[in-house]
Amino acid sequence: MASSSSSSSSSSSSFAVILVFLVVFTGSSCAQLKTNFYSRTCPKVFDTVKSVVKSAVMKERRMGASLLRLHFHDCFVNGCDGSVLLDDTSSFTGEKTAGPNQNSIRGFNVIDDIKSNVEKECPGVVSCADILAIAARDSVITLGGPSWNVKLGRRDAKTASLSAANSGVIPPPTSTLSNLISRFQAVGLSAKDMVVLSGSHTIGQAKCSVFRARIYNDTNIESSFAKTRQGSCPRTSGSGDNNLAPLDLKSPTVFDNSYYKNLVNKKGLLHSDQELFNGGSADSLVRTYSTNPGAFKSDFADAMIKMGDISPLTGSQGEIRKNCRRVN
Repeated sequence: MASSSSSSSSSSSSFAVILVFLVVFTGSSCAQLKTNFYSRTCPKVFDTVKSVVKSAVMKERRMGASLLRLHFHDCFVNGCDGSVLLDDTSSFTGEKTAGPNQNSIRGFNVIDDIKSNVEKECPGVVSCADILAIAARDSVITLGGPSWNVKLGRRDAKTASLSAANSGVIPPPTSTLSNLISRFQAVGLSAKDMVVLSGSHTIGQAKCSVFRARIYNDTNIESSFAKTRQGSCPRTSGSGDNNLAPLDLKSPTVFDNSYYKNLVNKKGLLHSDQELFNGGSADSLVRTYSTNPGAFKSDFADAMIKMGDISPLTGSQGEIRKNCRRVN
């Protein structure tokens, strides 16, 4: 018995050491991210990014949603590492042609402009992954949303993964509530984070091909809203597939809490949107955000910081790309 007890104690000690190591190891990269990372090496980075983003969004307000979405699609595939920006090469196929991204994600030219201006200020210092994080925040602010302190210090991936981007890590618009929750939990985000980050659909647009099944087949949709959307989205596949509709019917270019009001009224454009208010576990939080814009904006800012912490490359990992579209 004594031998068994000693063995058990030894095993427990070993497990404790391993557990501590894992906690330290997994938390270390996020701990290296800090808001003042470039305070000495590139003090004008925030002003430089803000200037380009504000100009682009004021020129085309939809661009604010596009830049925010780029950051999301980057972080959910192998972490916030700028991999989504890489063009295909002879040695690998990037993420741009993945199902969730092809003919969908946009804003690459704006990121190019930002990178070019930042390189003039401080060459070889600021990563493309960090530029995405700052641009997402500045896009939200420009459209009337909340601000938050962006943590920086990410480095850029030297490769991208088409298979990872196609693996379902980015929830499709046909997702159920349980799938949405599990996809977010897989990257360390809670069900609450999922509901509040979905509020980014208060801005932006979607193609007919993405919401066609919702407006013709779903029953949890307000009839007049469905008819309005059907007017520019024919039932027949292949007809009007690229016709756009705003994700938020009320204020499509203003970052507010109208998205949640729409859900309460069964006017979510995507099937996955309405899943947040369909008699399930997210209903109460949707109701809260629909009546409390302050809570939504505060929680959104907190969740964006958490999303930016997903598996960044730091220290000597990766590189600082000179051109966001290709490795050095």
